[in-house]
Amino acid sequence: MAVGPDTLPELKSVDGFRIGVASAGIKKPGRRDIVLMELCEGATVAGVFTKNAFCAAPVVLSKKHLAASATRYLLVNTGNANAGTGEQGMRDATACCEALAERAGVTVEAILPFSTGVIGEPLPVDKIVSALDAAKADLNEDNWLNAAHGIMTTDTRAKAGCEQFEHEGKTVTLTGISKGAGMIMPNMATMLGYVATDAEVDQALLQDWLTAATEQSFNRITVDGDTSTNDSCILAATGRSGVKVESSGEAAEKFVSALNRLMLHLAQSIVRDGEGATKFVEVRVEKAVSVREALDVAYTIAHSPLVKTALYASDPNWGRILACVGRAGVENLDLNAIEIYLNDVCIVEKGGRAASYTEEQGQAVMNGEEILIHVVLNRGEVRESVWTTDLSTDYVHINADYRS
Repeated sequence: MAVGPDTLPELKSVDGFRIGVASAGIKKPGRRDIVLMELCEGATVAGVFTKNAFCAAPVVLSKKHLAASATRYLLVNTGNANAGTGEQGMRDATACCEALAERAGVTVEAILPFSTGVIGEPLPVDKIVSALDAAKADLNEDNWLNAAHGIMTTDTRAKAGCEQFEHEGKTVTLTGISKGAGMIMPNMATMLGYVATDAEVDQALLQDWLTAATEQSFNRITVDGDTSTNDSCILAATGRSGVKVESSGEAAEKFVSALNRLMLHLAQSIVRDGEGATKFVEVRVEKAVSVREALDVAYTIAHSPLVKTALYASDPNWGRILACVGRAGVENLDLNAIEIYLNDVCIVEKGGRAASYTEEQGQAVMNGEEILIHVVLNRGEVRESVWTTDLSTDYVHINADYRS
């Protein structure tokens, strides 16, 4: 189950970035569960990763390799997270990198490994290594859609996007994919996300822009409040378009705008496909005194099981939203100044139910698939949004049956 149309834009190829997909049979025979991405020489790479203290072995290794060497390959497996696997997990992730390095003629440090799936099970190294030749043989620049399917786990649909802009007669392309449906409350990354561009961007600048874009996209979504052990997002720039993007100027403005749009699209696509989701919800808090205050209120609402189950039931139980605002930890909150809206329907003002509000109005809003919960604190000038889902019986079944 997912919210919104299941359509993808045309995924333009990125010169200098090739993708191969293969089947290792990690969980299901014949399922394409290995995705290999090859970067041209001279490409720059930036990454953001989970802040979960129990981060997976491939996350540890990717961070180490990214800092040590120029990246040439990204190796992704699904069906096994290689998390909670101790030193053996590190040896297994390294063994996969060594096998690919031998086949590709690059150093081990030039490879970034990524894994997603069940936590706590040994990585099936032999199966992954046996699929490397097929993945390498499949490398081509028009494999984005197959890759989007290849990185899926409990996802019900592929998630991908593309942006282009013109600069001085040349076209710059940004194409990306992401995956995730549950265990979603990112902290510095998405579940798994990969974006490539043919712009030329220095690594430090690429890192700054990825971090900033992540903060306003993948770090503003939540399905269930759980931060994964494996969250990773990579941005690669091949430089093949002939457009060099400096830290400022027209090209920089166009690039950052395109990157932000693409990242937000990929992040919101994850929410729309949240496990068991029947609603896509924006929680917007404005006129707060700080970003932290706005996000505290927004996430308190977005994480509330009572609010999320009311959303699933299409029940305009506005008292649950009001209670969340009150327990969000905002100091010296003026209750009489707060306004709360469902879409454009005012439900709370002057400390209680709005005089103009009717249950029929609230019910009409809650019957929709896409809902805006809008809180106006009227104590500052800061505005922030987070995106979330309802909490359905299907979510419980999906996660109760995940390993069975």
